[in-house]
Amino acid sequence: MSIKILGISCYYHDSAAALLVDGILVSAVQEERFTRIKHDHRFPLESIKYILNNSNISLSDIDHIVFYEKPFLKFERLLETYLSFAPQGFKSFAKSMPVWIKEKLFMKKMILNSLKELDGDFSDDTKLFFSEHHLSHAASAYYPSNFNEAVVLTADGVGEWASTTVAIAEGNNLEIKKEIQFPHSLGLLYSAFTYYTGFKVNGGEYKLMGLAPYGDPKYVNLIYENLVDVKDDGSFNLNQEYFNYCTGLTMTNEKFNKLFGEPVRNPNKDDLKKFHMDVASSIQKVTEEIMIKLSYSLKKEFNKKNLCLAGGVALNCVANGKIKEAKIFDNIFVQPASGDAGGSLGAALAFWHLELKKEKISNSNFMKGSYLGPEFDNNEIKSKLDSLGATYESYSEEKIIELTAKKLSEGKSFGWFQGKMEFGPRALGNRSILADPRSEVMQKNLNLKIKYRESFRPFAPSVLSEKVSDWFQYKGDSPYMLMVANIKKEKQIKMSDEEKNLFGIEKLNIKRSEVPAITHVDYSARIQTVSQENNPLYYKLISKFYDITGVPILVNTSFNIRGEPIVCSIEDTYRCFMTTELDFLVCGNQILDRNNQLF
Repeated sequence: MSIKILGISCYYHDSAAALLVDGILVSAVQEERFTRIKHDHRFPLESIKYILNNSNISLSDIDHIVFYEKPFLKFERLLETYLSFAPQGFKSFAKSMPVWIKEKLFMKKMILNSLKELDGDFSDDTKLFFSEHHLSHAASAYYPSNFNEAVVLTADGVGEWASTTVAIAEGNNLEIKKEIQFPHSLGLLYSAFTYYTGFKVNGGEYKLMGLAPYGDPKYVNLIYENLVDVKDDGSFNLNQEYFNYCTGLTMTNEKFNKLFGEPVRNPNKDDLKKFHMDVASSIQKVTEEIMIKLSYSLKKEFNKKNLCLAGGVALNCVANGKIKEAKIFDNIFVQPASGDAGGSLGAALAFWHLELKKEKISNSNFMKGSYLGPEFDNNEIKSKLDSLGATYESYSEEKIIELTAKKLSEGKSFGWFQGKMEFGPRALGNRSILADPRSEVMQKNLNLKIKYRESFRPFAPSVLSEKVSDWFQYKGDSPYMLMVANIKKEKQIKMSDEEKNLFGIEKLNIKRSEVPAITHVDYSARIQTVSQENNPLYYKLISKFYDITGVPILVNTSFNIRGEPIVCSIEDTYRCFMTTELDFLVCGNQILDRNNQLF
């Protein structure tokens, strides 16, 4: 009889569920994709429903249910924090305590009640277990890797107490050796600057990272001298005089504002200025330097060849790229769902290996390309499109590839809806918007006319795996879009002296390479390598585009508009298509032309 383990993460942000059957990953999905509420934190009812239906099992068939952290430890940390900062922070204390006492303190009961909503007969509380937050992160990174031993570095805002942990993994064993505890947190430091520059915490960090190359890191010394004390081994302490997250309802305080000479940016009133770009550039550089210092010290201390990364900071693909470029470790694996969503998978894996003592099986495709969610066959797609009143043409797969590649080469933009939905924050060629990377206007047009988001946001290249080194200063695979590298020198276009003197958003419209739509202002790109094994259909499309244009790359961005999660269903996809200025939509073997739709 097979052993089924359901992992769950929820109640803070990015709730999710994952299913292991005999240690093999079967499904992993995020609740936001079903509810259409971005970063949905609620119990993942819809995710679990999908997982059970997809495997044709009931909740009673599940052997073990594992929550990704320990609520009592988190409650202990909150209480101790308030006591240590008293009488400051009473407002925050008064706001959060009723919720904890009424709900979160009794989380086991809450989880069991939610499970009963799925199955009224479910009552076996002996099936429910609790992992620890950073152990879940560490397990999500190490066990899916193809390594038999590794150093595992996790960094995020905060779990129960830890904000950064170091674990040593050998075989099926994983043990946390050291940690940095709240309130000292690299994730919270980065989020403080996310808040300060007017972006939303636990969502806007990507924007801060994308804004950084427009600025100059002129505040690096100011940050080191006042905000964070970094030791030679990369460990650090934050000066709490400048932060408000321990005792207040904001991330930073007036002293922080005075240090930088500006108030917190109001995104509804204040434009992004060169100042905000310089601040973004500065905290990005500090983050990279701390992560590299940590990596060097861990290599020196433990002398392992492999590094695994997880936690929200591991989604900083620029920092990941710098670690790889420094060649500190021979191999690096980053969990594609490094944030809290991936905690659901890590909790299940930790239980399988550490509690049940099951051996680790090296498998380079354990994550299945992160294609772990719902998929729809052509009959389902056609039936749903008909019910939505869509106009479409059906073709063979070969013809779909041919027509799409040709239209892309002519500058048309495509919604691309194929196969299983991705797990994690990135669209990897199944729920994607695609375009021609050679276009000088595509980056701006996609942002403003299709994504409806800030014009400065960069787009990622999907490149054929075997061609990545021809176009980028990068060797190896990057299937999850979690590594940044520069465009190769011979593909770059040098800037004139006049262009070099431009600053801020003025840099946006300069053609920097042969593929300007995916070249950021610092000549960098967030790379996704595409192999025939991981995604054969997407590989065929890029190959056909390469045949036509000589460029083995497509612009790939997630299929959604600003403020919405990535599309999941056919209905989501059609609705998104109809509210943007996309030229075409491909759903399975059906092509929809925008000009033929009834509005």
